[in-house]
Amino acid sequence: MKIVIFKPKSGFSPKQQKQIASLGKVVYTKTNQELPMKKLLKIAKGAEIIGVDPDPLGGFEKAKEKLTKIMESLPKLKGVCLSTTSFGWIDLDYCSKRGITVSNVPGYSRESVAEHALALLLCLAKGIITSDRKTQRGKYKLEMGFELKGKTLGIIGLGNIGSRMAELGQGIGMKVIAYNRSPKKMKGVQMKSLNELLKRSDTISLHTTHEESNDEMVNEKMLSKMKDCVIIVNTVDREIVDESAMAEALKSGKVRAYAYEGEDLTRTPLAKIENAIGVKAFAYYTKEALDNLYEIWVGNLVALRKSKPRNLVS
Repeated sequence: MKIVIFKPKSGFSPKQQKQIASLGKVVYTKTNQELPMKKLLKIAKGAEIIGVDPDPLGGFEKAKEKLTKIMESLPKLKGVCLSTTSFGWIDLDYCSKRGITVSNVPGYSRESVAEHALALLLCLAKGIITSDRKTQRGKYKLEMGFELKGKTLGIIGLGNIGSRMAELGQGIGMKVIAYNRSPKKMKGVQMKSLNELLKRSDTISLHTTHEESNDEMVNEKMLSKMKDCVIIVNTVDREIVDESAMAEALKSGKVRAYAYEGEDLTRTPLAKIENAIGVKAFAYYTKEALDNLYEIWVGNLVALRKSKPRNLVS
């Protein structure tokens, strides 16, 4: 069986490399950098299992189209093991129609991403990033922040990361409320309807799943239901926010500040808005999280090869 992994071999430990080698003929990419489509297809040729990281495909924004083309070129493809928790960058409908198994790596970056979201929330409340950017331009101005203790943190999506963010919020003295599509209970957290959460939250942290059905979930209508001067942190996926509507909300003061991650931070309505903090995606990038990622990812590859797939999303 041919197994193709779109990630350099050097990222895996010697033990993990040995595990993967025992599965069949294995081919790795030599770089994390984006590869041309022709090269990707050549590497993938004949594969029955592929392990895919979005980087060699050009990042999340390009990966879906390229991955679909790769899968279309593989008539014997049995399964795809994603290197991420998010799975919005693979066409699950296509995989379902072909009977292609898809797995992800749930929970690997729970602590890292939750801490990152809290850090962004603190930065927005205190104006740390905007103040620094002004200082670097020689335009420092003393601006008043506010304390988060006693404020209400609304969490949309009380999953693996959202639940940890709830714990961290409680840890700094915030009142935490949450909305989740399916019923959930968590100590110290009041579950609310989405509309109730929007009305009551001083700050909102987004932790929904990364899938097409959530695209532009945060739109003009939802923003209009929020408190004035709300702070919003998005470490999920920029597509869940209508950025044109967010830009208008920021300009009007409806939203005090918004933090998000993305690959392209220039071609967006948010690009030149001072209180829109766009950063490259690196919330997951800690030693601990990456160790977890590779351990789960290799386990998924081994399980799929043994026809006992796990961590399935399709």
